[in-house]
Amino acid sequence: MEKYIFYVLALIMIISAIASVSSRKMLRSVVYLLFVLIGIAGIYFMADYNFLAAIQLTVYAGGIIVLIIFSVLLVHHIDMELEVAKKSKRIITALTCLIGLGVFLTTIYSHPFVETTAAVTTTTADIGFALLSTKAGGFILPFEVISILLLAVMIGAIIIAKGEDGAEDQPKETPLVKQEKSVEKKEELLENEVTV
Repeated sequence: MEKYIFYVLALIMIISAIASVSSRKMLRSVVYLLFVLIGIAGIYFMADYNFLAAIQLTVYAGGIIVLIIFSVLLVHHIDMELEVAKKSKRIITALTCLIGLGVFLTTIYSHPFVETTAAVTTTTADIGFALLSTKAGGFILPFEVISILLLAVMIGAIIIAKGEDGAEDQPKETPLVKQEKSVEKKEELLENEVTV
């Protein structure tokens, strides 16, 4: 049964990853990326890495994706279409991905994976102390870098959503607004004449 769940999660992740990089709508790309990150958390749950799966869901699927969506909605470019890359860049990207896939598969199939018999249990309290420890083997620096990562993601999403010129679209004046402004100007002129 676990084998079939793994294949379903892998298929969802692959399809969502391809859709994320091929979609021209920014908000849709972010939602597809969310499915990829949730699939990775599912793989962690299957491997019995419950704490790592929870971190994956809260920090990446929860924090970063929400920040990106919030940043996109903040600058009012929900339907923004990303520009299509040049053909040369797409070819270079495809070759780089193929090389990376080759290195990944070579590493996986050349490494002799041995099942361990002695299992070491780690409690959540041990992980918490290790995360906030400044001693040898502590992870306080990566823990603090996560906050910088979240900030960088929000700034990057705002820059992408605002576009190249960085100028936001000015709201168009309706005829009613123009009429109200002209009435206000006339009233100011009348007040100035009365005071003179």
